[in-house]
Amino acid sequence: MTSIAERLALWAEELAPTEEDLALARRSLHDTVAVTLAAREDPLVPLVAPLPEEARWAALAHVLSFDDVHMPSTSHVSAVCVPAVLATGGDARAYLGAAGVMARLGTALGWAHYTSGWHATCTAGAPAAAAGAALALGLGPEGVAAAMALAVPAAGGVRNAFGTSAKPLQVGFAAAAGVRAARLVAAGADADPTALDQWLALVGGDAAAVECAGPAVPGGLAIKLFPCCYSLQRPIGAVRRLLAEEPLAAPVERVRVTTLTSTVGPLISHRPTSGAEGRLSMEYALAATLLDQAPGFGSFTDAAVGRPAAAALMDRTEVRLVEGGGGLLDGETRLSVELADGTRREAVLDLPPGAPGRPPTAADLATKLAACGADVPGLVGDLDWSGAAALLRAALPAGAAG
Repeated sequence: MTSIAERLALWAEELAPTEEDLALARRSLHDTVAVTLAAREDPLVPLVAPLPEEARWAALAHVLSFDDVHMPSTSHVSAVCVPAVLATGGDARAYLGAAGVMARLGTALGWAHYTSGWHATCTAGAPAAAAGAALALGLGPEGVAAAMALAVPAAGGVRNAFGTSAKPLQVGFAAAAGVRAARLVAAGADADPTALDQWLALVGGDAAAVECAGPAVPGGLAIKLFPCCYSLQRPIGAVRRLLAEEPLAAPVERVRVTTLTSTVGPLISHRPTSGAEGRLSMEYALAATLLDQAPGFGSFTDAAVGRPAAAALMDRTEVRLVEGGGGLLDGETRLSVELADGTRREAVLDLPPGAPGRPPTAADLATKLAACGADVPGLVGDLDWSGAAALLRAALPAGAAG
């Protein structure tokens, strides 16, 4: 029986991208380069300076929690796959092969894999990065399969890293592991492709769920419009919907949000004290949206999280969880805001802006790109894969101190 790695490698090698696939790749390239450049002054920059470029780029693509998400696998596909492909001279087709492998492996790992404590971006990311790098290096289907198998020892990452620098760093490690594996295969290393099958079983995946049919990235990718955890995009959208209907006429007395338990899995911080914790806090995201209307980078600094007004709103916020769900976008978010004058305002939202079922508009994307790097020549406008690699190398050289 053909191994999973061999089936995925042959699929990736024979991939003939559609116009829709190529449009997704173009958007992913722009989005990922933008969020990476947005982090060029982050404190993580000097920490990742000794790492290879694919690891630096992947860690910085993830550190601001602004990178895209594949909902069926609960993984940040492009933060891993774009850097791995750029570092090895690949193009849109290599990216789509990597992204498709990651989406399929992540979906086979399933929601139970994520809820048991694994960080699927890293577990599925290392073999996917290997596939993308091997495609970029022209290793053929046997080389792609061997590279995926050789990346298995590094295919790990845990959710206990959330809220610390370990979270983006382990995303960088996944990208580096894949590139390292592909380069070793190119140099003559071999590996048993069935290692991927064994790994998938060990971490609770379902081999029968690895399906090679469909578009390059089944389910598409969700684009974040606010720089924080994807679990917060819908609650933020609900507050913004409420505010768009009519400005609040009195001070807020009480905020209540109701959602399924599965939708808040990553939200581990309830009284954040730092920007990193604020990106993982339902209470703070609601407060920041009420205060800032459209939460941006400035909303998720340590100083912003420490605002007395934000603390007061968090104290007045109640999160009501309804048991159930099997993903971050299951069900809907219900928001209720009670005002000092006795009135109550409510909003309900099923899909946040930027979700695959509610894709970002051209204006949404332009606003995001401008916020991330309007001052970086070459980011806004046409950007190809070789130009993107050159742009990142110039803006984030090895050893840069931010």
